[in-house]
Amino acid sequence: MTPLPDRTVLLLMAITLGAVAALVFWSVRIQPARETPLLWKETPGRSIPAAPAAQPKGTLL
Repeated sequence: MTPLPDRTVLLLMAITLGAVAALVFWSVRIQPARETPLLWKETPGRSIPAAPAAQPKGTLL
């Protein structure tokens, strides 16, 4: 059995890669991803007030 020329191997690899990419894009196009609704732990109108920032004590110098 004689080895295949480099051009033939590269061409077969490119065709294989193109076929895989085409199948992936085709399957995504057929079944688009469904968007899941946002799930809130609490209602957006009732938020917890933020705690006041702590004041530094002392001096830096």
